[in-house]
Amino acid sequence: MTKTNNRIVSGMRSTGRLHLGHYFGVLVNWINIQEDNECYFFVADWHALTSEYSDPRKIKGFVPELVKDWVAAGLDPEKCVIFHQSQVKEHAELHLMLSMITPLGWLERNPTYKEIRQELIQKELNTYGFLGYPVLMASDILMYKPSFVPVGQDQLPHLELTREIARRFNSINGEYFPEPQAMLTEDAKLPGLDGRKMSKSYNNGIFLGEAMDEVRPKVMSMLTDKNRLRKSDPGDPEICNLYPYHKLMTDSSKCDEIEEGCRNASLGCVDCKKMLAESMAKFLEPMQERRRKMDENPDIVWQILAEGTAKARAKAQQNMEEIRERIGFKY
Repeated sequence: MTKTNNRIVSGMRSTGRLHLGHYFGVLVNWINIQEDNECYFFVADWHALTSEYSDPRKIKGFVPELVKDWVAAGLDPEKCVIFHQSQVKEHAELHLMLSMITPLGWLERNPTYKEIRQELIQKELNTYGFLGYPVLMASDILMYKPSFVPVGQDQLPHLELTREIARRFNSINGEYFPEPQAMLTEDAKLPGLDGRKMSKSYNNGIFLGEAMDEVRPKVMSMLTDKNRLRKSDPGDPEICNLYPYHKLMTDSSKCDEIEEGCRNASLGCVDCKKMLAESMAKFLEPMQERRRKMDENPDIVWQILAEGTAKARAKAQQNMEEIRERIGFKY
């Protein structure tokens, strides 16, 4: 794989199936940037332990499912490195080293720390692993000395903490880590079936691997404009949960018709849902066909991970040799 542009690193926790929010919020961007950049995308199974530590065995089952979703969506192992975080042990070593220099206050003020604790109130997250996971995240990123990290606006505090840790390491040990810049991605702004943020923890998503027999009933149950009580009432597409989906998956010319029909009450919500189900079927079917081929030959997924992990490990081992020498731990 020869790329002439920037090195980019990103990952996802292996905690369950991916939904359309993941696709439009993350995967579309990954698929685009793999064409011209040296990309490392990792399955973050150690990060999954921060919330799934009470039953870690199930994480192993999530790993191949996550990779299937990535490849079915369009990630190409010939164009990017897809690897398994926990199988590159150097990440843990660098995490240990960086944890020694990271002030506790930096972790406690992380805004996402409180947000995730509130979102996952059913889990006991009063652990060092959860408080310190931004240091592991910094290790994942800095290990490969990337130029950019694709993030949404809400993830900027995490990246800034990574940059602060890099600066602190450099100030103590001399310049080594570049400070990765944010490659901002647009928020998907795709609501869940109930109008809340689409989330695995809320169980309100449409998943990439779901058959249309499962998807259609979900679409037909979706909330619409709550002010439109009868078909004859004019609606407002901007406050309807269906319209963001139409804008992403329905032909633009058809979207104009849907918007007009909603506003002048010539199109009912049931018909709008049926149209969305058809758009969704056309959109999901190519992904699901690619996924079916991998389901028929599961060894393909583990081969992709093995080859990608070998590439990532080679780079990580080389950099850790330099890091050990830089801090005086090369005996």
